[in-house]
Amino acid sequence: MPKAEEKTSPKILYTCYSATSREGEQFIPENVFGYILSGSSEIYVNGKNYLFNEGDFRFIRKNQLAKFAKHPPKGGEFKTISVVMDKDTLRSVSEELNLHMGQPYTGESAVLLQPNNLFRSFVDSLSPYMDGSGNVNKMLTTLKVKEAIMILLQTNPELKDVLFDFTEPGKIDLEAYMNEHYKFNVDINRFAYLTGRSLATFKRDFKKIFHTSPNRWLQHKRLNDAYFLIKEKGWKTSDVYMEVGFKDFSHFSFAFKKAYGVAPSRLG
Repeated sequence: MPKAEEKTSPKILYTCYSATSREGEQFIPENVFGYILSGSSEIYVNGKNYLFNEGDFRFIRKNQLAKFAKHPPKGGEFKTISVVMDKDTLRSVSEELNLHMGQPYTGESAVLLQPNNLFRSFVDSLSPYMDGSGNVNKMLTTLKVKEAIMILLQTNPELKDVLFDFTEPGKIDLEAYMNEHYKFNVDINRFAYLTGRSLATFKRDFKKIFHTSPNRWLQHKRLNDAYFLIKEKGWKTSDVYMEVGFKDFSHFSFAFKKAYGVAPSRLG
C-alpha cells in the first residue's frame, strides 16, 4: 500500500503521498491557498485542467467540483500545505477592515500565484503544522488564516471579489451544468445547491428538461460512457468505473450487467 499521511487542523492541512494518488472528485466548499512542497498536482475544474509543480503557490476558489491527481517526484513524496479560508474568518476580516465584494468574480477557478517573499515567509511559518511538533492553538491557527487572506489581498487584490463573496450560488443553466458535471459522484442535494436551486425545484426543473429523474439520468449517462470506453476504447473495467462517476466497483458492475445483459469484464 502506498504511504499516505495527513496532518490536519480545521483550517490548515498538510498531506504527503509516496505514490501517485488519484483522488477522484471532490467538492471544494471554501477558498483555499496552497503550496506544493514537492511533486506535482493536477486539478480539473470548470472544464479546464491546471497543473501545479513543486514550488508553486496556488489559489482555488470555493463552490466547485474538481478532480485531483497527485504525483510524487521519482523516489520521493508528494507534499503540500493548504490553508482553508473559511467563511467565518473571511466575514471577520470583512467586518474588521470594511472590505466587500465589488462585483462578481470572473477570474480563473484555480490560479497560479506569482511567488514572492511574503508567500515564502508565510509557508515557512507553517512548519509546526507539518513537523508533528504538537498541537497548535486554535486562535493561532485563525490568525494564520487571516494572515494568508491579507497576503492574498496585498499581492492579488483582484481576489477580493471572490474572497468576500458571501452570496449563495445563483440559478444557472441546469442542462448545461449537468452535461458538464455528471461524472462527479456527488449527491443530488449538492447538484441542487450548485445550480442555485432548492432540492424540490431542482427535481422539478430536471424533470422538465430531461423527462426523467436525476438519479436515473445520471446512471444512464455514466453507464453509456462506461460502455463506450470499454467497447470502443479498450479501457479496463477497473479504470472505468471511477472515471465515469461510480465510487463502488460492485455497484457499477451490477448496474452495467442489468443495463446491457453482460458483465463489463466480459464485454468484448
